[in-house]
Amino acid sequence: MPEEISDTWSLEMKQYNVCVVGIGAVGTEMVRLLVKRKFPVKSLTILARSERTEVIDGISYPVKVASPDAFAGMDFAFFAGTEGAKGASQTLGWEAVKRGCIVIDNGDDFRMDPRVPLVVPEINPDALKNHQGFIANPNCSTIIALMPLAPLHKAAKIKRIVASTYQAVSGTGAPAVKELEAQAKAWAAGQPLPREVYPHQIAFNVIPSVGSFKDDSGESTEEIKMRKETHKILGDSSIRIGNTCVRVPVINSHSIAINVEFEKPLSVEEARALLAKAPGVKLVDDAKKAVYPMPINTSGKYDVEVGRIRKDQSCDNGLVLWCSGDNIWKGAAQNAIQIAEILIAGK
Repeated sequence: MPEEISDTWSLEMKQYNVCVVGIGAVGTEMVRLLVKRKFPVKSLTILARSERTEVIDGISYPVKVASPDAFAGMDFAFFAGTEGAKGASQTLGWEAVKRGCIVIDNGDDFRMDPRVPLVVPEINPDALKNHQGFIANPNCSTIIALMPLAPLHKAAKIKRIVASTYQAVSGTGAPAVKELEAQAKAWAAGQPLPREVYPHQIAFNVIPSVGSFKDDSGESTEEIKMRKETHKILGDSSIRIGNTCVRVPVINSHSIAINVEFEKPLSVEEARALLAKAPGVKLVDDAKKAVYPMPINTSGKYDVEVGRIRKDQSCDNGLVLWCSGDNIWKGAAQNAIQIAEILIAGK
């Protein structure tokens, strides 16, 4: 880690040269959130495959071609890969580090690399100590699930997790959002539904496949990532994890149904009390009054909402819960910016 950068993290008023690599769904929200969160930006550079101009919220941003030398003089580089996106950080990530830039990567290329901390700021900020200039953002579903699970794990130690995700199309990127919208319009007009992004119609359907299937385990890459990343973030590989990742016809915000078994008893009331004070978590739990987390309410919100908390009748020391969070904000862009904010604050 460059000494001149590490020496400035505690200077709150210092401004930083920042670049965003990639300007799709996640990259666009990174730019928006840098403004919204008043990140101390001295200069903002957008890097992509081709030179052009992008307009975000009425502001024109010049886009430069990404290359190793483009990172010279940069303090932070946010690599904005969407779910499973590869390429940019593989070829340019460590090149940026060599030039004195701190890389925060939203792609999945280096999450399990032992050199690279995998960080959710509310959960494991200590993992940032002694970083080597390259930090990874976890998978969106992993972040959203662990926001409510981590405080419970700290209190009663998790033995087993069974999760089913309900993942919005924005996780696949802007073309998937356009496809869902186009299919809904075509269906309403009685026309054939266009399909290019997904192998099946996504409008009025659910697809039990997120990621790809690269081995004979029957697990998708998204399901494998949730298990391995949970182990790394919580620092406990003994937790047994089974999950099914499903794509649903929702524009934005992922939701997850979770059955969790603990080593020690944890009552519903105790869990609610812990979650009510957990940073980055909002307790939304009054099912009798139809109050519970929903993606339509968490889209464009910083916090992950959790509710439907009840005893798991299938095991001892078990709870069932439901959570929802913005996969592009907390699940990607926001989490990355929060990591940089922690580094700047010197925490």
